[in-house]
Amino acid sequence: MHAKDHYERALSKILNYGFMLESDPKLPSVCSLITGAPLHGSWWSHPLAQTIFQVNEKLEDHPDVLNTKLVSGKVTFVYRSLWSEIVAIGTSKEPWQMKGLSASEKTLLKTVEKAGAIQTNKIDWPSLQSTAKLGDLARDLERKLLIHAEQIHTASGAHAKILETWEHWCERRGFVRSSIKPDEAKRNLEERLRKLNEEFGGTARLPWA
Repeated sequence: MHAKDHYERALSKILNYGFMLESDPKLPSVCSLITGAPLHGSWWSHPLAQTIFQVNEKLEDHPDVLNTKLVSGKVTFVYRSLWSEIVAIGTSKEPWQMKGLSASEKTLLKTVEKAGAIQTNKIDWPSLQSTAKLGDLARDLERKLLIHAEQIHTASGAHAKILETWEHWCERRGFVRSSIKPDEAKRNLEERLRKLNEEFGGTARLPWA
């Protein structure tokens, strides 16, 4: 099967479920869809890794698909129908998001909020914090849904990420969110994930669980 066919199947699943993981040992995922079986390790070592990479890239570029760390702290592709839920939760700054943030994480969050969007390779991090790795801090903020992050290639060919607020992301994507409340948004996502866990014997979790 060609990458295009895998991509169309994956997109159909994302539309059906509302979201789908890049990889998971139990739940439907892009990797299991392509390889025919759940993967328990990194998909980069799989013979179909190049196909998985191509499908992931195409999904990330789709105008109705959001890539974020929603389920179990892992890459999750979320369909447009649930974007308002993600934004409502991401911007709520509830205790589960803010409690326990380190000083370094708070500094990075404030840096992103002040800029709206900023590339990690343009943050003068050593002069701000010398004891914490920028990449690790960004991932922690992603897992709490406090920011959106998107990987890019810089002019030098190196990898970097664009870190942005959800307000900036909405403006960039031209997305007008609904007025859904964070509690309702969480219930909607919890119910969808509950059904998936029950159907496929999964133990996946949402970040506030």
